[in-house]
Amino acid sequence: MFEFLREVNRRPEPFAEYTARELWTDPHTSKRMLALHLDPAVDAASRSREFLDRSADWIAAHFGLAQGAKVADFGCGPGLYAQRLARKGADVTGIDFSAGALRYARDEAAREGLQIEYVQADYLDFETGRRFDLILMIMCDFCALSPKQRTVLLRRFRSFLAPGGRILLDVYSPSMLAAREETVVYAPDLMDGFWSSEPYFGFLTTFKYERERVLLDKYTIVERDRVRRIFNGLQCFTPDGLESEFTDRGLRVVERWGDVAGSPFDPDASEFTVVAEVADDG
Repeated sequence: MFEFLREVNRRPEPFAEYTARELWTDPHTSKRMLALHLDPAVDAASRSREFLDRSADWIAAHFGLAQGAKVADFGCGPGLYAQRLARKGADVTGIDFSAGALRYARDEAAREGLQIEYVQADYLDFETGRRFDLILMIMCDFCALSPKQRTVLLRRFRSFLAPGGRILLDVYSPSMLAAREETVVYAPDLMDGFWSSEPYFGFLTTFKYERERVLLDKYTIVERDRVRRIFNGLQCFTPDGLESEFTDRGLRVVERWGDVAGSPFDPDASEFTVVAEVADDG
Protein backbone atom coordinates (compact mmCIF):
# COMPACT_ATOMS: atom_id res chain seq x y z
CA MET A 1 0.00 0.00 0.00
CA PHE A 2 2.84 2.41 0.81
CA GLU A 3 4.41 1.93 -2.63
CA PHE A 4 1.04 2.34 -4.32
CA LEU A 5 0.37 5.64 -2.55
CA ARG A 6 3.89 6.81 -3.34
CA GLU A 7 3.15 6.18 -7.02
CA VAL A 8 -0.15 8.05 -6.75
CA ASN A 9 1.81 11.08 -5.54
CA ARG A 10 4.86 10.68 -7.79
CA ARG A 11 5.52 13.84 -9.80
CA PRO A 12 6.16 12.90 -13.44
CA GLU A 13 8.03 15.01 -15.93
CA PRO A 14 5.70 17.31 -17.89
CA PHE A 15 4.21 15.53 -20.91
CA ALA A 16 6.17 12.34 -20.19
CA GLU A 17 2.91 10.41 -20.58
CA TYR A 18 0.25 10.91 -23.26
CA THR A 19 -3.10 9.24 -22.58
CA ALA A 20 -5.53 11.62 -24.28
CA ARG A 21 -6.72 8.93 -26.69
CA GLU A 22 -8.12 6.89 -23.81
CA LEU A 23 -10.75 9.49 -23.03
CA TRP A 24 -12.23 9.15 -26.51
CA THR A 25 -11.51 5.51 -27.34
CA ASP A 26 -12.39 3.70 -24.10
CA PRO A 27 -16.01 2.51 -24.56
CA HIS A 28 -17.24 3.90 -21.23
CA THR A 29 -15.36 7.20 -20.99
CA SER A 30 -15.97 8.02 -24.64
CA LYS A 31 -19.73 7.84 -23.99
CA ARG A 32 -19.37 10.08 -20.96
CA MET A 33 -17.23 12.55 -22.92
CA LEU A 34 -19.79 12.63 -25.72
CA ALA A 35 -22.58 13.29 -23.22
CA LEU A 36 -20.62 16.23 -21.78
CA HIS A 37 -20.11 17.67 -25.27
CA LEU A 38 -23.81 17.45 -26.04
CA ASP A 39 -25.10 18.85 -22.75
CA PRO A 40 -26.16 22.42 -23.63
CA ALA A 41 -25.95 23.53 -20.00
CA VAL A 42 -22.37 22.35 -19.39
CA ASP A 43 -19.36 24.48 -20.33
CA ALA A 44 -16.78 21.74 -19.78
CA ALA A 45 -15.93 19.30 -22.56
CA SER A 46 -17.43 21.80 -24.99
CA ARG A 47 -18.88 25.30 -24.84
CA SER A 48 -22.49 26.16 -24.16
CA ARG A 49 -24.89 26.13 -27.09
CA GLU A 50 -25.24 29.92 -26.93
CA PHE A 51 -21.47 30.35 -27.15
CA LEU A 52 -21.19 27.84 -30.02
CA ASP A 53 -23.80 29.72 -32.06
CA ARG A 54 -22.16 33.08 -31.38
CA SER A 55 -18.72 31.70 -32.10
CA ALA A 56 -19.72 30.12 -35.42
CA ASP A 57 -21.37 33.38 -36.50
CA TRP A 58 -18.21 35.32 -35.67
CA ILE A 59 -15.91 32.84 -37.41
CA ALA A 60 -17.99 32.86 -40.60
CA ALA A 61 -18.13 36.65 -40.67
CA HIS A 62 -14.58 37.38 -39.54
CA PHE A 63 -12.96 35.02 -42.01
CA GLY A 64 -15.40 35.74 -44.80
CA LEU A 65 -16.34 32.11 -45.28
CA ALA A 66 -17.97 32.30 -48.68
CA GLN A 67 -19.88 29.38 -50.18
CA GLY A 68 -17.49 26.46 -50.58
CA ALA A 69 -14.73 27.86 -48.35
CA LYS A 70 -12.62 24.92 -47.20
CA VAL A 71 -12.44 24.51 -43.42
CA ALA A 72 -10.63 21.84 -41.38
CA ASP A 73 -11.74 21.27 -37.78
CA PHE A 74 -9.00 19.41 -35.90
CA GLY A 75 -10.40 17.57 -32.90
CA CYS A 76 -13.93 18.06 -34.19
CA GLY A 77 -15.57 15.68 -31.69
CA PRO A 78 -19.30 15.30 -32.42
CA GLY A 79 -19.21 18.05 -35.06
CA LEU A 80 -20.56 20.98 -33.07
CA TYR A 81 -18.53 23.53 -35.06
CA ALA A 82 -18.45 21.52 -38.28
CA GLN A 83 -22.26 21.46 -38.45
CA ARG A 84 -22.65 25.14 -37.75
CA LEU A 85 -20.09 26.18 -40.35
CA ALA A 86 -21.44 23.74 -42.94
CA ARG A 87 -24.90 25.31 -42.52
CA LYS A 88 -23.29 28.58 -43.58
CA GLY A 89 -22.01 27.00 -46.79
CA ALA A 90 -18.46 26.04 -45.80
CA ASP A 91 -16.91 22.84 -47.15
CA VAL A 92 -15.89 21.27 -43.83
CA THR A 93 -13.54 18.41 -43.00
CA GLY A 94 -13.60 17.19 -39.39
CA ILE A 95 -10.77 15.10 -37.94
CA ASP A 96 -11.05 13.13 -34.71
CA PHE A 97 -9.98 9.76 -33.33
CA SER A 98 -13.28 8.99 -31.56
CA ALA A 99 -15.46 6.53 -33.45
CA GLY A 100 -18.41 7.29 -31.19
CA ALA A 101 -18.21 11.05 -31.60
CA LEU A 102 -17.88 10.76 -35.38
CA ARG A 103 -20.79 8.32 -35.56
CA TYR A 104 -22.94 10.94 -33.87
CA ALA A 105 -21.54 13.70 -36.11
CA ARG A 106 -22.23 11.73 -39.31
CA ASP A 107 -25.77 10.89 -38.20
CA GLU A 108 -26.48 14.56 -37.46
CA ALA A 109 -25.01 15.67 -40.80
CA ALA A 110 -27.12 13.10 -42.65
CA ARG A 111 -30.24 14.17 -40.76
CA GLU A 112 -29.69 17.78 -41.89
CA GLY A 113 -28.49 16.90 -45.38
CA LEU A 114 -25.08 18.48 -44.76
CA GLN A 115 -22.09 17.36 -46.81
CA ILE A 116 -19.33 17.16 -44.18
CA GLU A 117 -16.30 14.91 -44.54
CA TYR A 118 -15.47 13.28 -41.22
CA VAL A 119 -12.13 11.48 -40.93
CA GLN A 120 -11.37 9.11 -38.06
CA ALA A 121 -7.68 9.70 -37.40
CA ASP A 122 -5.22 10.98 -34.86
CA TYR A 123 -4.72 14.51 -36.11
CA LEU A 124 -0.98 14.20 -35.40
CA ASP A 125 -0.86 11.57 -38.16
CA PHE A 126 -3.50 13.03 -40.48
CA GLU A 127 -2.46 13.39 -44.14
CA THR A 128 -4.40 14.97 -46.98
CA GLY A 129 -3.86 16.52 -50.37
CA ARG A 130 -6.53 19.11 -49.67
CA ARG A 131 -5.66 22.71 -48.80
CA PHE A 132 -7.79 24.73 -46.42
CA ASP A 133 -8.80 28.37 -46.18
CA LEU A 134 -9.27 28.02 -42.41
CA ILE A 135 -7.92 25.52 -39.89
CA LEU A 136 -9.62 25.36 -36.49
CA MET A 137 -8.38 23.87 -33.24
CA ILE A 138 -10.78 24.88 -30.50
CA MET A 139 -11.37 24.18 -26.79
CA CYS A 140 -7.66 24.65 -25.99
CA ASP A 141 -6.77 21.25 -27.50
CA PHE A 142 -3.39 22.66 -28.50
CA CYS A 143 -2.48 22.96 -24.80
CA ALA A 144 -2.80 19.20 -24.23
CA LEU A 145 0.08 18.47 -26.62
CA SER A 146 3.75 18.15 -25.73
CA PRO A 147 6.29 20.53 -27.30
CA LYS A 148 7.28 17.81 -29.79
CA GLN A 149 3.66 17.14 -30.72
CA ARG A 150 2.97 20.84 -31.14
CA THR A 151 5.93 21.10 -33.51
CA VAL A 152 4.55 18.24 -35.62
CA LEU A 153 1.08 19.75 -35.70
CA LEU A 154 2.12 23.30 -36.60
CA ARG A 155 4.24 22.01 -39.46
CA ARG A 156 1.25 20.05 -40.72
CA PHE A 157 -0.97 23.10 -40.39
CA ARG A 158 1.48 25.12 -42.46
CA SER A 159 1.49 22.52 -45.22
CA PHE A 160 -2.32 22.22 -45.21
CA LEU A 161 -3.07 25.94 -45.65
CA ALA A 162 -4.22 27.26 -49.01
CA PRO A 163 -2.68 30.56 -50.15
CA GLY A 164 -4.04 33.23 -47.83
CA GLY A 165 -5.34 30.59 -45.41
CA ARG A 166 -5.55 31.20 -41.67
CA ILE A 167 -5.32 29.20 -38.43
CA LEU A 168 -7.62 29.86 -35.45
CA LEU A 169 -6.92 28.31 -32.07
CA ASP A 170 -7.36 29.09 -28.39
CA VAL A 171 -5.02 28.40 -25.46
CA TYR A 172 -4.79 28.70 -21.70
CA SER A 173 -2.81 31.57 -20.20
CA PRO A 174 -0.65 31.73 -17.04
CA SER A 175 -3.71 33.13 -15.24
CA MET A 176 -5.33 29.70 -15.47
CA LEU A 177 -2.24 28.10 -13.93
CA ALA A 178 -2.14 30.68 -11.13
CA ALA A 179 -5.76 29.98 -10.24
CA ARG A 180 -5.15 26.27 -9.68
CA GLU A 181 -3.56 24.62 -6.63
CA GLU A 182 -1.64 21.41 -6.15
CA THR A 183 -4.07 19.00 -4.52
CA VAL A 184 -4.79 15.33 -3.93
CA VAL A 185 -8.40 14.18 -4.08
CA TYR A 186 -9.70 10.70 -3.32
CA ALA A 187 -13.24 9.42 -3.81
CA PRO A 188 -15.08 6.20 -4.54
CA ASP A 189 -16.34 6.40 -8.15
CA LEU A 190 -14.44 9.68 -8.60
CA MET A 191 -16.26 12.13 -10.89
CA ASP A 192 -19.61 10.36 -10.48
CA GLY A 193 -18.66 7.16 -12.31
CA PHE A 194 -16.97 8.89 -15.23
CA TRP A 195 -14.10 6.39 -15.43
CA SER A 196 -15.91 3.05 -15.36
CA SER A 197 -19.35 1.46 -15.35
CA GLU A 198 -18.13 -0.80 -12.53
CA PRO A 199 -17.31 0.35 -8.99
CA TYR A 200 -13.83 1.87 -8.62
CA PHE A 201 -11.73 4.09 -6.40
CA GLY A 202 -10.19 7.20 -7.86
CA PHE A 203 -7.32 9.52 -6.98
CA LEU A 204 -6.74 12.89 -8.63
CA THR A 205 -3.29 14.37 -8.03
CA THR A 206 -2.75 17.86 -9.47
CA PHE A 207 0.78 19.12 -10.08
CA LYS A 208 1.94 22.59 -11.09
CA TYR A 209 5.18 23.23 -12.97
CA GLU A 210 5.73 26.94 -12.62
CA ARG A 211 8.88 27.23 -14.71
CA GLU A 212 7.42 25.24 -17.61
CA ARG A 213 3.94 26.79 -17.16
CA VAL A 214 2.30 23.35 -17.15
CA LEU A 215 -0.62 22.02 -15.13
CA LEU A 216 -0.96 18.23 -14.82
CA ASP A 217 -3.95 16.30 -13.53
CA LYS A 218 -2.93 12.71 -12.83
CA TYR A 219 -5.79 10.26 -12.35
CA THR A 220 -5.23 6.87 -10.73
CA ILE A 221 -8.27 4.64 -11.21
CA VAL A 222 -8.39 1.44 -9.16
CA GLU A 223 -10.83 -1.14 -10.46
CA ARG A 224 -11.36 -4.69 -9.28
CA ASP A 225 -8.99 -6.20 -11.85
CA ARG A 226 -6.74 -3.33 -12.95
CA VAL A 227 -5.19 0.02 -12.11
CA ARG A 228 -5.19 2.74 -14.74
CA ARG A 229 -3.37 6.06 -14.83
CA ILE A 230 -4.53 8.91 -17.02
CA PHE A 231 -2.46 12.05 -17.46
CA ASN A 232 -4.00 15.35 -18.55
CA GLY A 233 -1.21 17.86 -19.02
CA LEU A 234 -2.00 21.41 -20.11
CA GLN A 235 0.54 23.92 -21.37
CA CYS A 236 -0.21 27.54 -20.50
CA PHE A 237 1.11 30.19 -22.88
CA THR A 238 2.06 33.82 -22.73
CA PRO A 239 1.17 35.58 -25.99
CA ASP A 240 4.86 36.08 -26.78
CA GLY A 241 5.66 32.44 -26.01
CA LEU A 242 2.91 31.17 -28.28
CA GLU A 243 3.91 33.52 -31.07
CA SER A 244 7.51 32.29 -30.78
CA GLU A 245 6.35 28.69 -31.32
CA PHE A 246 4.49 29.74 -34.43
CA THR A 247 7.42 31.76 -35.76
CA ASP A 248 9.80 28.83 -35.32
CA ARG A 249 7.50 26.72 -37.55
CA GLY A 250 7.20 29.20 -40.40
CA LEU A 251 3.97 30.81 -39.20
CA ARG A 252 3.13 34.21 -37.80
CA VAL A 253 0.41 35.36 -35.43
CA VAL A 254 -1.53 38.24 -36.95
CA GLU A 255 -4.38 38.71 -34.45
CA ARG A 256 -5.11 38.21 -30.74
CA TRP A 257 -8.61 37.81 -29.36
CA GLY A 258 -10.17 37.02 -26.01
CA ASP A 259 -11.94 33.91 -27.33
CA VAL A 260 -13.12 32.21 -30.53
CA ALA A 261 -16.25 34.37 -30.54
CA GLY A 262 -14.34 37.60 -31.10
CA SER A 263 -14.21 39.02 -27.58
CA PRO A 264 -11.44 41.61 -27.06
CA PHE A 265 -8.08 40.28 -25.90
CA ASP A 266 -7.66 40.48 -22.11
CA PRO A 267 -4.09 39.92 -20.82
CA ASP A 268 -5.43 38.86 -17.41
CA ALA A 269 -7.96 36.30 -18.64
CA SER A 270 -7.45 32.54 -18.30
CA GLU A 271 -7.62 31.97 -22.07
CA PHE A 272 -6.88 33.80 -25.28
CA THR A 273 -7.19 33.15 -29.00
CA VAL A 274 -4.84 33.76 -31.91
CA VAL A 275 -5.12 33.90 -35.68
CA ALA A 276 -2.04 32.88 -37.66
CA GLU A 277 -0.92 32.53 -41.26
CA VAL A 278 2.07 31.30 -43.22
CA ALA A 279 4.94 33.69 -42.47
CA ASP A 280 5.98 34.19 -46.09
CA ASP A 281 2.43 34.31 -47.45
CA GLY A 282 2.42 37.45 -49.66
